[in-house]
Amino acid sequence: MTETNETKRNESSRQTIRKWILIVSFLLVPVTIFYTSPIILMMGAAEGIATGSMILLILLFILAFFVARLWCGWLCPMGAWQEICSPIIQHTVREGWRKYIKYGIAALWLGMLALTIATAGGIRSVDPFYGTVNGISISSVEVLMMVAIIFGIIFITAFLAGRRGFCNVLCPMAIIMIAGRKIRNLVHWPALGLSADASRCIDCGKCSKACPMGLDVNGMVQKEEMENADCIMCASCADACPKGAITYGFMRE
Repeated sequence: MTETNETKRNESSRQTIRKWILIVSFLLVPVTIFYTSPIILMMGAAEGIATGSMILLILLFILAFFVARLWCGWLCPMGAWQEICSPIIQHTVREGWRKYIKYGIAALWLGMLALTIATAGGIRSVDPFYGTVNGISISSVEVLMMVAIIFGIIFITAFLAGRRGFCNVLCPMAIIMIAGRKIRNLVHWPALGLSADASRCIDCGKCSKACPMGLDVNGMVQKEEMENADCIMCASCADACPKGAITYGFMRE
């Protein structure tokens, strides 16, 4: 087997592994959903409690310094749900004002969170398992119905807006990771990212087609400007490129 064939096989294996991780993440929703919920975070904050979701939010902000939105591309159960549904959602989110809605939602949510914490007299205790029953999030039919409604809203958003529409348009937690990445870009320490060699690009468009976030990756390659706030570091574009024009890994810039 040639080196090129071996490389392509490894890249295909990477996407297979990523998709299986996402499937497992989605199947674990009955256990984990409260640990990723902005709603549970707010409920705990109202009682002066740092919940598992608040701890996760802080960790995602710190991790974004080094791996950007890797969480979104590899581990997020909501992202997993949208990719599972992707065969019936072929269109992508249009560029423009829609992608800025999440910034407004995040500003409102973070403002309410700060006010809630202040009203509660600050964070006085830590309870990673807040809201769960023996660590399990979905412990009743009522909670199951609420979670089903939430995932229904996520699906409808993606169906109407485009692939990964909830991530692109509404998710407030994405902004936390985007902020972490912006800080990293100011200091330029080594971090996971993409780079491109436009001279190797044959303009086939396979990279853009493979991107679950619907980014114009082909245009980014042509400009050799791969930094994008909506990139979820899934490596789908790099793995789809037949000429190796896109590199995925840790880099300085």
